[in-house]
Amino acid sequence: MHSTQSHNALRYVRDACRSYQQELIGEEPLLIRIEDKPYSVVMRTPGEEIFHAAGFCLSEGLVDRPDDLATVGYCHQMDSNVVDIRLHPERVKKVFSLLQRRGFISQTSCGICGKELLEDLSQILSPIIDENRIHVREAIASVDQLVQGQNLYKMTRGSHAAMLMDSQLKVLSLAEDVGRHNALDKAIGKAFMSQQLENAQLAVLSSRISYELVQKAGRAGLSILLSMSRPTALAVELGEKLNMSLACTGDKAGLLVFCGNERFIGE
Repeated sequence: MHSTQSHNALRYVRDACRSYQQELIGEEPLLIRIEDKPYSVVMRTPGEEIFHAAGFCLSEGLVDRPDDLATVGYCHQMDSNVVDIRLHPERVKKVFSLLQRRGFISQTSCGICGKELLEDLSQILSPIIDENRIHVREAIASVDQLVQGQNLYKMTRGSHAAMLMDSQLKVLSLAEDVGRHNALDKAIGKAFMSQQLENAQLAVLSSRISYELVQKAGRAGLSILLSMSRPTALAVELGEKLNMSLACTGDKAGLLVFCGNERFIGE
């Protein structure tokens, strides 16, 4: 499987038309099985499935550290569309109720309201304790740095990206995917599995900041979320509860901060 596929397309410019080959972002289902039972199916861009599954399990509260994973790998038939995960027995006991859920925490079911959702998330989330600060110009430069690293987007114009950085703004991981949630899961999973996640301070996103992305960042212990698009109201509410800083680049030059302003240093 490949991250992109080439397709014929027609380009119309005024009255002229010509054919050309266009790279399109790949999208295929990924089944995440936990303890031999299907837990989730997500549509994602093929590649980095192990990191994706590890980051997903962290965001769901199924694991807290890499040692909670007994095994993680492709199914015995070596199908890269299926990842099998086994937790250590003591971890299975601790998260038994989560494993029995019909839906997973990062998705809301029909009819649930924002207040109920935040109460649900409080089971696996704790406020961030981090006094590190970042200069506004460095925050804006970090968003520009993400743009430069979006190789799949340059080819397809169809992917999202997420990048994790430490307090010195060193890049710890970067991932691209057709889905914004997947991109962050992959980026978090890379840092998680390489034992670097505890050094991560911020994430930079190509997409808007939704409550699910705040949840994933909160589970990863990230104190700052930067984005190219503005957050949702529920995302800001959750960010405030978790003592996180949410900001995005403005329509013009500058940075828009929606919560956690104390972590940003102005001119």
